[in-house]
Amino acid sequence: MLGAGFVAQGLTNTIVNSVPGMRVVAIFNRRAERACQAYKYAGVGNTVVATNQGDLEDAIRSGRPAVTEDALLLARSEQVDVIVDTTGSVEFAATVLLEAFAHRKDVVLLNAEIDATLGPILQVHAAKHGVILSACEGDEPGIQVNLYRWAKGLGLTPRVLGNVKGLVDPYRNPTTQKGFAEKWGQNPAIVTASADGSKISFEQAIVANATGFVVRSRGMSRGAEYRDDVMKIGTHYDINELRRVGGIVDYVVGTPLTKVYCLAEHPDPKQQHYLNLYKMGDGPLYALFAPYALVHFEVPNSIARVVLFRDSVAKPLAGPVVEVCAVAKRDLQPGEMLDDYGMYMTYGEAVNTNEMNSNRYLPHGLVEGCRLKRAVEKDSVLTYYDVAVPSDRISHRLRAEQVAHFRGESWLQEILDART
Repeated sequence: MLGAGFVAQGLTNTIVNSVPGMRVVAIFNRRAERACQAYKYAGVGNTVVATNQGDLEDAIRSGRPAVTEDALLLARSEQVDVIVDTTGSVEFAATVLLEAFAHRKDVVLLNAEIDATLGPILQVHAAKHGVILSACEGDEPGIQVNLYRWAKGLGLTPRVLGNVKGLVDPYRNPTTQKGFAEKWGQNPAIVTASADGSKISFEQAIVANATGFVVRSRGMSRGAEYRDDVMKIGTHYDINELRRVGGIVDYVVGTPLTKVYCLAEHPDPKQQHYLNLYKMGDGPLYALFAPYALVHFEVPNSIARVVLFRDSVAKPLAGPVVEVCAVAKRDLQPGEMLDDYGMYMTYGEAVNTNEMNSNRYLPHGLVEGCRLKRAVEKDSVLTYYDVAVPSDRISHRLRAEQVAHFRGESWLQEILDART
């Protein structure tokens, strides 16, 4: 496992105490003592701090849990079957994932940020090595794609895949979210990304890329409230518009007892009659929904699907359809260095890939370390024209490869070459 934070310790506890046949053999964290705490939380002691490959292999072979501050040891281990990434990082995780693929490791992502930003091209690299890269059940993208698969299996045609939030305020930051984060033992930056709309944008981009659905406009609903019965949420959408575009991803705020939803129609009047009898309403959009996202409780199912059945939970159909652009949280000035997502300077919005590329929008997953070349007003989308990107980042090179591979365009590589 990569990372030993809030979700990682919950996953360790679940696998150790509730999942026969699956073993957490090693945990990476920047601070080894935090990884030891994750094991301790699960009731596991006698950990080995591995500083080299031999130490790690000996620990796994002897059945002792290992922790390390060198993630590449896990990627290179001959005894690790699958890596679970819980870091939320893009640049760091990209380096480790490529190394894991090269050593024939499957990877399960509890990292929507890298999946939404670089998932399609990482799938290409995974396929070259015959391994599986997968999102996970329990997290909102996996739950929605499961609903999508189920609806199609019933003969329905999905038209909307939606997420439900309790709050969206794009100007939240780690200072405003500090109290909530401390109450639950979470990272304030992760809590901020959830509150400012960035996280849900990453999540819905993953769903869009796995289904071919689009967004109606940049930002999706931008926090539109729907506090009525989820079974009637179909009235929130124009069926003709949905049919014209094929399907959309979206989110709303405040729908009770609902975490994600799938709205689908059925072309057969006979089946519509049965659905009405079965309390699904008159249509044309029928609501299928899940009332909860249990996150780490369901991740072991995803690990098993990947390793045993070679089934990726929410695999992109091909290249990206929807991506996440960076938007200024405040007025930004020339010379400022952008901080990371979930911080003080930017928030993310889901946008269709054609608009993303034609306007040269800067991906929200790649903002950290970019230096502003000119002023950007609050709530304006940042573009590659506005910033100097770092010249040494593998994540930026992968994004350029993704643009070239799926769109046949070289503009981003040319920007990186000029920067170098």
